[in-house]
Amino acid sequence: MLHDRLLVDPEVDASERQSSAGLVIPATAVGPKRLAWAVVVAAGEHVRQVAVGDRVLFDPDDRAEVELGGRDLVLLRERDVHAVSQELEEDGPTGLYL
Repeated sequence: MLHDRLLVDPEVDASERQSSAGLVIPATAVGPKRLAWAVVVAAGEHVRQVAVGDRVLFDPDDRAEVELGGRDLVLLRERDVHAVSQELEEDGPTGLYL
């Protein structure tokens, strides 16, 4: 990986979603723009705030897809990451760091 680039493995988006009221929303329904989660597979030498193995939130419309070893991966710049998720610690703070 070069410079500030990240190679991420996006989580599989379900074709159908269910609303909090229990309504099934088909994949063909156009709704508000949704961000997607992915796991960082590789990071460039100038990436400062994200590490390999981190779970990141990004805009799926602004991405470059690449197939590597039969897997569909996404190439992003570090500045295109909206948030990094951190695992729940026993007695520590938790949440998203934006």
